[in-house]
Parts: sequence; C-alpha cells; structure tokens
Amino acid sequence: MKKRRLDGWALITGLCFLFFLFFFLYPISRTLLNSIYDFTTGTFTLASFQKFFTKRYYTNTIWNSLKVTSLATLSTTFFGTTLAYLARTVKIKGKRVLDIVMLISVLSPPFIGAYSWIVLLGRAGVITNIINSLFGIQFQGIYGFSGILLVFTIKLSPLVYLYVSGALKNLDNSLNEAAESMGCTRIRKIFRIILPLILPTMLASALLVFMRALADFGTPMLIGEGYRTLPVLIYNSFVGEVTQDYSFASAISVIIVAFTTVIFLLQKYISGRVSIEMNAMNPLEPKKAMGVSNVLTHAYAYLFIILELLPIIVVAYNSFQNTQGTMFVEGFSLNSYIKAFSTMGSSIANTYLYSIIALAIILVIGILVSYSTIRRPSALTAILDTIIMFPYIIPGSVLGISMLLAFNHPPLTISGTAIIIIVAYVVRRLPYTIRSSSAILRQISTSVEEASQSLGASPTSTFGKVTVPMMISGVLPGALMSWMSIISELSASIMLYVGSTKTMTIAIYTEVIRGNYGVASALSTILICSTVLVLMIFFKLTGRTEIEL
Repeated sequence: MKKRRLDGWALITGLCFLFFLFFFLYPISRTLLNSIYDFTTGTFTLASFQKFFTKRYYTNTIWNSLKVTSLATLSTTFFGTTLAYLARTVKIKGKRVLDIVMLISVLSPPFIGAYSWIVLLGRAGVITNIINSLFGIQFQGIYGFSGILLVFTIKLSPLVYLYVSGALKNLDNSLNEAAESMGCTRIRKIFRIILPLILPTMLASALLVFMRALADFGTPMLIGEGYRTLPVLIYNSFVGEVTQDYSFASAISVIIVAFTTVIFLLQKYISGRVSIEMNAMNPLEPKKAMGVSNVLTHAYAYLFIILELLPIIVVAYNSFQNTQGTMFVEGFSLNSYIKAFSTMGSSIANTYLYSIIALAIILVIGILVSYSTIRRPSALTAILDTIIMFPYIIPGSVLGISMLLAFNHPPLTISGTAIIIIVAYVVRRLPYTIRSSSAILRQISTSVEEASQSLGASPTSTFGKVTVPMMISGVLPGALMSWMSIISELSASIMLYVGSTKTMTIAIYTEVIRGNYGVASALSTILICSTVLVLMIFFKLTGRTEIEL
C-alpha cells in the first residue's frame, strides 16, 4: 500500500487547527462552563438558565429578537430578490450606480444607518418635523420595533440583492425560452422555474440576513428605546454599570449559539435537498421594458438608491455643519473633522493598523487552509474547515464575551490589549477569504502544479510561485470583504476594547450616545470614504465591475 507523502502540509493543517482550537473552541467552551459552573462555590448549577426561562422580562427578549429578526429576513428577502430579478431582466438606466450603492451599503457599518435615520425620522428629525407640520400630528419617530425593522430592511436588502443577482447571472435563459414557447405566463415562469433554481441562494442570503440582524447590537441599542434584543441584553448583563452578571451573560450566549446552530444546520439541510447546479450557456439578458412596467421598474430601483444613499448623505452633510460644543450651529466648517482627529486620532490609527494586521493574518491562514482542504483533504482538514466557518454564524458579542472569559487570566492574559481585538477580527472574518480562496482553487487544474514539479520545481516553490499567483484573482474579493467587515466591526470590539484600543466604530457609537453628532458624522464619513476608496482601487486593479458574494 502506498504511503501518503508528508510534505509539511500536515504540520500546517495541525498548526491552523491548534490556532482555532485555542482561540475559538476554548473560549466558547469557557462560556459554556461559565454558564453552568459557579466559580465562587465550586459547584455546577443551572441557576442562570432558570433565571432566564422563568422570568417573563427575559423570555420576552427572545420573542423580541425572533420577531424583528424573522420579519426583517422575510422583508429583505422579498425586496432584495425582487430588485435582483428586475435588474437582471430589465434594462435599467444607472444599473452600475445601483450595484455600487448596494455594495457600499452592505459594507458600511449598520449602526451608521440607524443614527442617520434618527436624524431623519427621530422625534426632532427633519422628515418628522415636515410630517408633523403638514398633517398636524405628533409623530414620535421610528423608535422601537418599527424603527429597528425599518433600518434592518433598508440596510440588509442589498445583501440579498447581491447574492440573488449573482445566482440569476448563472441562470440559463434556455429554460425560460422553452417555457415561453409552451405558453407559460411570466408569473408562472417565475414561480415554477426561476424561484426553484435560485432557492438555495435565497436561503443562504436569508440565513446571512437572519444572523446579521440577530447579532446586531448598535441598531437596537440606538433606536430600540426599551425594545430589548438578545445582544443588548448580553451587553447590559456583562458590562452593566450597576451590576455585572457574567454567568447570566454566558447563559444567554449559550442559548444564542444553540439557536443559531440549529438554524444554520436547517438551512444547510434544506439547501442540500434542493441544490441545483447549472452553467449559463445562454445567460439572462436584460430587455427594455415599455410603458408602465418600465416606469415602475425604474421607480423601484431608484427608490432603493435613494434609501441606501440617504444615510450616507446625512452623515456627510452633518460632518461639515458648523458646531459649537456638541451642538450644530449655523454655517459650515471643518470643526467636526478637527475634533475627530484631535480627540479620536488614536481610534482612527487603531482601526487601520488593527485591520491591516488582521487582514495579513487572514490572507496567510486563508490561503494555507484552503489549499490544505482542496489539495490535501483529510479528516483533520474537514474538521478544520467546519470549525473555521462556524464563527460565521456566531454573534460578535458572544465571541467577545468568550474571549474575555478565556484570556483574562493565565496561561494567556491578553484582555485589554490590541492582540485580543486582532484575534477576534481574524476568527470572525476569515470565512470570507477561505470561501473565495477555495472557490478559485477548485478552478485551477492540478496539471499546472504537476507540470511545474515535473520541470524540477519543489512542491514549496510550486505553491509559492505558481499556485498562489494563480489564486490571487479569487482571493482578493474575499480579502476585500474581510477587510471591509473588519473596519465596520462593532459587536465584538465593544466587548473587548479599552481606552487605548478604541477603534472608529466604537468611537462613533460612543459619540452618538453622548450626543456629539458632529464628531460621529466626521468619523462615519471617514469610514465610508475609506470603504469607497478601497472599493474603487479594487475595481481599477482587477478590472472587475462587481463583487460576487
């Protein structure tokens, strides 16, 4: 029997496994232990779970989270899928702008949208004042359940749009033409042919929306006003100003992890049952609509552009308004930017420094793990691939708590340092790069590597000089998504930071809470401009016009 040649990849796989064992599985296990073990008395107890499930105040929080998250998932799936279908089948003037706006919206911090809508539709908001003046009513703004649902729907619909749009791009139009030749109406064709074909992608995007909405901390914290969700309850329990109950926060975290795992496995099961693979030999081509259909399609698309751009416009406008203290006054100036750089300069520097370091680590681990998984498959690589993807469904606040519980004491005390934040970034955002790296590697024939080695190149030289350069085109989109999601990270960072490790997202959040909207707007504008600039550079260097999620 031929033995498998060891060329160092087993060692690399083992080291990557140990990294995630120590920085992910161990912290999660600490959270589980902390939820059922009383370190003061040294006894096991289910008191925290009993406290949660026996008090209506807490059980209502589950219902609150499920209600707003489920409705947000349904609404975003409907609106995003509808927009994607229209954009792929109808010629829309300005579709390029639509795609860029959708992508920027997906990659910008979610709580910035919440803050912007407070400015527009809060109690003293611009639109609120207009509504009250015109109709003589006392509209109290978008706070509470309706506000959270509105912000989630506007913010997350572009995510579904980008996913479904990519699926429709790969749909073969021959099936539609065959159905039309048999007299199938457009509505029936959509429900009998198109929706079944893109259902796996719709489920995947719906899962991602559900997870993001469930894990969102900033939006319900800013506009919830008493509408409690699980991330807010975890935060208040763990870092509460009056009382801190680590065991209770851990118990809630365990409940969330168990719930998200069930949803994730259910989605995987359904997708596996209905998965359909096809190549678009005859792809969908957008056609020019006529009459009312054309007007309604353009109106629908442009409404999305307006709704997604409004938060960005509001933030940019406010950043240039003149300020006196924390108040806006008449005129325009750079006061907010001057204050942002003078008082929050370290936060700006930390954001870029931490994100660049984290991205470098993500690129190395992502390429190595994807190569091990695809080219050197084994039981260990299969386990590692599953472990690495699991943080994809765990809320950042849960990961933050887990890391604090695990690394706030020997053998490794890194709480309060930049290291713990960077590690959290790597663990949470690595799946983007892993997925894109694995996808491109599957498209690279092994014959290329075999040819290199037959000419005398070592396996290591072949990997570094042949395989990696060929992978770069596929790695970059995942790396871009990883970096942009890192700089907009809040839920994990707010659990892990101290004064010296504050990042821009934390600074924006704290300034909004303090009512210092000028500085918050300036920092938000800097963050958004960074996203747009990097996105434009990516398009320029790669020659791409879109990013497939």
